[in-house]
Amino acid sequence: MKAWELEKLGGALRLVDKPVPEARPGSVVVRMEASALMSYMTPYVEGKLPIYHAPDKPFVPGGNGVGVVHAVGADVWHVRPGQRVVISSYIVAQENVEEPGQFLLGVTAMGAIAEKMQNDWADGTLAEYALVPATAITVVDDLPDVDVTELATTTRHLVPYGGLLRGRLTAGETLVVSGATGAYGTAAVLVGLAMGAARVVAVGRNADALSALAYVGGPRVVPVAVSGDIAADAAKIREAAAGGAHLAFDMVGGATDPNMTLAAMRSLRYQGRLVLMGSMTAPLPLSYLELMMNGWEVIGNFMYPRHAYRRLLDLIRSGQIDLSVLRPQVLPLSELPQGMALAGRASNFECVVMQHGG
Repeated sequence: MKAWELEKLGGALRLVDKPVPEARPGSVVVRMEASALMSYMTPYVEGKLPIYHAPDKPFVPGGNGVGVVHAVGADVWHVRPGQRVVISSYIVAQENVEEPGQFLLGVTAMGAIAEKMQNDWADGTLAEYALVPATAITVVDDLPDVDVTELATTTRHLVPYGGLLRGRLTAGETLVVSGATGAYGTAAVLVGLAMGAARVVAVGRNADALSALAYVGGPRVVPVAVSGDIAADAAKIREAAAGGAHLAFDMVGGATDPNMTLAAMRSLRYQGRLVLMGSMTAPLPLSYLELMMNGWEVIGNFMYPRHAYRRLLDLIRSGQIDLSVLRPQVLPLSELPQGMALAGRASNFECVVMQHGG
């Protein structure tokens, strides 16, 4: 098979010939059809993201995708060859322990146990065939009318969906999304609507992009362009939220100051919840008394529970999420470098998808 192999973070990325992987216990071999690229794939490959950890050997990057099951290993009971599946990059150890190891397939690992897991499952999905743990697989046989390139974009919805589940978003509540014009922030607005939010306040700095998002999202989306003045921005968000939000979902990408996050938090009503899921690099100063007196709950969240992909697909089946809102920019697998460059400049409504063939 053809596969993209990365020597190491910051090393050479080459299209190589590799043997088709063989199934092992607890695994599934998938003939890949399509996979979506991270917007930060280029700096990742170039080794410019210091918090990321790669396997201690050359590996196939990429952690998500759509494909057809080619083979299954022993101890796999519910998945069979010929089924179409989506692949999640988020792998969690299955032992019954308090803090199981976790890593992102084909992307990164966090901690000693996670690094061992990563080396055991070193290769990701940017290949014609991928060997993945069976726990990473969700069957999608019953969505025959959804194009595989559209299915590949569902990973964009899946990540914020995990944060909204963790934040206990309930139908009828008011949701604030800060960082709403980013790729995952835009998806969070769309998923929040699908989950029944009565109002979604989309917060960001680009007024034109916010207006476009409100147009796509419909009358329940209220755009708020912020200035960086925390008090003034919080007041604007509270007004747009008709007195305060039940849940604020923070998906700021690479922010160097906490102002938008703090404004979103201060837009919460009494006993509101704040979910942190972005990539801010600045400290977040929190006032003990402010949190206590307002009864606010601050929740850090990484990724999503294993059942999330099934539940997200249910929202798609029921028509609550319109996949056509995100526009796949499709390239063949052989043009991965071009795809990486395109992903780096794609808009919040675009998703670069590599087509693996077949």
